Amino acid sequence: MPEPRPPALNDIRLRKLLDETLVAPHWPEGFAMRCFEPGDARPLHALLSEVFDDGTDGPFDEWWPRISDDPEFDPALCFLVIDAKGRLAAAALCWTSAFVKDLAVHPEARGKGIGEALMWQAFATFRDRGAVHVDLKTNTVENAAAIRLYERLGMFEVDWYS
Repeated sequence: MPEPRPPALNDIRLRKLLDETLVAPHWPEGFAMRCFEPGDARPLHALLSEVFDDGTDGPFDEWWPRISDDPEFDPALCFLVIDAKGRLAAAALCWTSAFVKDLAVHPEARGKGIGEALMWQAFATFRDRGAVHVDLKTNTVENAAAIRLYERLGMFEVDWYS
């Protein structure tokens, strides 16, 4: 499996076992999930750029070929949440190796359970594809709220290279 960026200071790898603890995602009223479609690349890049605000993805014209040409990219594993006005409110971009590359919820859509629902969606999809666990990378300093979510979902820290 190709590894994501090497871990930085305070980065950890979390894992969810795809067992009997899985529950169906619950989408808040006014929000609907669908998979990636061809016209979604620019809005997805804009959401990731706004939420992460770290510049690591670079401009769209560099980011999109890097994502779409990656052998682990599958549009069916890019889950988008659309709000009642048709705007992209959140996204989970996952790799085929059962790795959640990016989970992003727009600031205006936070606190509604959308991130949790996206994670349950990813877990169920990977279980249906035969995976036994799902991993992700997060940062203990920059993403304290996300870590609380992941722990509520039953994720636990594993060795980066396991």
